[in-house]
Amino acid sequence: MLPAYLPNNIAALTGGGMPVDLGKNWSDGKRILGDGKTIRGFAGGVAAGVLIGAIQVHAEMSGYVPWFPSHTMWAVILLSFGSLSGDMVKSFFKRRRGIDRGGEWLLVDQYDFVAGALLLTLAGDPGWVFNTFSLPLLAAILVLTPLLHRTVNIIGYKVGLKKVPW
Repeated sequence: MLPAYLPNNIAALTGGGMPVDLGKNWSDGKRILGDGKTIRGFAGGVAAGVLIGAIQVHAEMSGYVPWFPSHTMWAVILLSFGSLSGDMVKSFFKRRRGIDRGGEWLLVDQYDFVAGALLLTLAGDPGWVFNTFSLPLLAAILVLTPLLHRTVNIIGYKVGLKKVPW
C-alpha cells in the first residue's frame, strides 16, 4: 500500500501554486475542490507513489523481499493516481457539505485515499487486485489506515507542516 499511502503526504510537502480546480466555483457557488488541491502537489504525490512502487517492484524482482506481494508498475501507477483522486473526490463532497479546507470529516478523511486507490486499481487491473488482496490483508488495511493516518497527521502538525492535527 506504500504507493497509495505516500502520495497524500508528499502532495502536502510539494503542493502550492495553481489549484487543480483553477480557482473555479461549482454551480452551488462553492469552490470545486479548494486551494489545498494543487497541480504541483498532485504531480509530486503521484510521482512519489510511483517512485516508491518502482523501488518495491525492483526489490521484489531482485529477490530482496520475497515476502512482499508482487507489484506491477501498472498497479503502482493506479494505486498512486487513485489515492490522490480519492482525496480530491472527498474534497469535492466536503465543499458541498460546507466543510472548509482543513475541516475534519471523521472516517471519510481516513479512508478516502484508500478507497480511491483500491477502486481505481480494481477497475484498471482487477486480476492483480484479486491475486494480491486477501480478506485478512484488506481487514488489516481497514484497521491500520486510520491509526497511520492520524499518527502521520499529528507528526505533520507538530513539525509545522499541517495547520490541524487531523
